[in-house]
Amino acid sequence: MNYQHLTTERLDLTAVSFADLAELHTLHADPRVWTHLPSGVHTTEQRTRADLEAYTADWERDGLGYWTARRRDDGDLVGIGGVRLRPTGTWNLYYRLAPDHQGQGYAAELVRAAIEAATAYDAETPVVAYLLDHNEASRRTAERAGLEQVWRGPDRDVPGGVRLVYADRSLPPETVERLH
Repeated sequence: MNYQHLTTERLDLTAVSFADLAELHTLHADPRVWTHLPSGVHTTEQRTRADLEAYTADWERDGLGYWTARRRDDGDLVGIGGVRLRPTGTWNLYYRLAPDHQGQGYAAELVRAAIEAATAYDAETPVVAYLLDHNEASRRTAERAGLEQVWRGPDRDVPGGVRLVYADRSLPPETVERLH
């Protein structure tokens, strides 16, 4: 199956591409989508371009990756999300939505599609979400998708931050250790 283009009830999911650069930069440069991690704001288009280079390489190498999510009815950008194979041997679940589309169930729809695609593509590889403890909306989305918390502890990248790791299954201790 080709996972580069999928549809859900309300979303059109297309593998990220450089054609999306301007819109994805606008999304990632908006401080409102980084309230839980202000240092994550993209201050240059080059930062977004570097991410897109990595994300398009994921599709080429792994056959699955992050999608640009648009509304099916009008093509409006909803956000970006999907799964990305990490060196830890897990699929990293990611979702970031434009402020105008938050709170409308789009994140749940995107997450469901990502988990279903990852499971269909490679059921042996766990799906994992890394969240900051104070990002309650993201935590609720992960929990509603059936992920369970497998670790909680200090964040390596955010001084004083607490990182949560959620997964779609129980993980062996050595895998959990590699995740944080």
